[in-house]
Amino acid sequence: MRVVVGGLAGPTPVPVRTHIRVDGAANPIDSSRSNVLVHGDAITSLARLAPSSVDVIFADPPYNLQLRATDLRRPNDSAVAGVTDAWDAFGSFAEYDTFTRAWVEACRRVLKPSGSFWVIGSYHCIFRIGTILQDAGFWLLNDVVWVKSNPMPHFRGVRFTNAHETLIWAKRDESARNVTFNYQEMKALNGGKQMRSDWHLPICGGRERLRDGSGRKLHSTQKPEALLERVVLSTSRPGDVVLDPFAGSGTTGAVAQRLGRRWIMVERDAAYCDLIESRVCSITPNADSVDRDAVVAGRRSS
Repeated sequence: MRVVVGGLAGPTPVPVRTHIRVDGAANPIDSSRSNVLVHGDAITSLARLAPSSVDVIFADPPYNLQLRATDLRRPNDSAVAGVTDAWDAFGSFAEYDTFTRAWVEACRRVLKPSGSFWVIGSYHCIFRIGTILQDAGFWLLNDVVWVKSNPMPHFRGVRFTNAHETLIWAKRDESARNVTFNYQEMKALNGGKQMRSDWHLPICGGRERLRDGSGRKLHSTQKPEALLERVVLSTSRPGDVVLDPFAGSGTTGAVAQRLGRRWIMVERDAAYCDLIESRVCSITPNADSVDRDAVVAGRRSS
């Protein structure tokens, strides 16, 4: 696949095989010696992983936005490219809750006792997910607000602009000890000040946004690398295993690989898997590769 960055097609990078790709139905999935891209359903695939085998989980699940194609229009009546993908559609809140309980329990099984669990969501889903996390036994450590410095306006003018999303950071249970938190490193990256739980970062755009040859977004909800850098840097160490059960465009693995962590990404869409492979094969692992300004202030969208 030829990935287009910032709307301009660059030279196809020389692929460097940094991972293995397996079918989610494979039994078992061995992640001990390599990064692993799993093509399969999250719940089924996680059942193939060994218990207590990953250090950090970052989950970016479907938000159940309940959007119709006609919901997003600009004042000039042109369409807004929103999230209308089939994977975000659920028939009811009950159906969404059942799905959420299944993947949350699957994640908890594979998380190490001292591991960190992160999940991101909007107001459509994050409160439901938080309740399910607590019911499953997770112990919440922080909620982090991602304040978007360049949010999409609310074109219809009947609500406030949705300018943030919420991340929940949790440990596996209340009694868990020795959970990694690189407090001093995050403080140093924040100019010597304690890093707060409000993260002001731009949404993914500009040259970072992955597009096809016609300029269309390759994934509707691609997250900015600066957001994942804070997650990975704060709660993992070089060599740790980072799991993303809803890999999408592969930002979690791309950041983990660049920062010298190992990764497991699960994605059910074959086209997204191809995109992920193209993306990670162009990244050279480097545990010291941190753009301090980007982590603190967010990557520039230029």
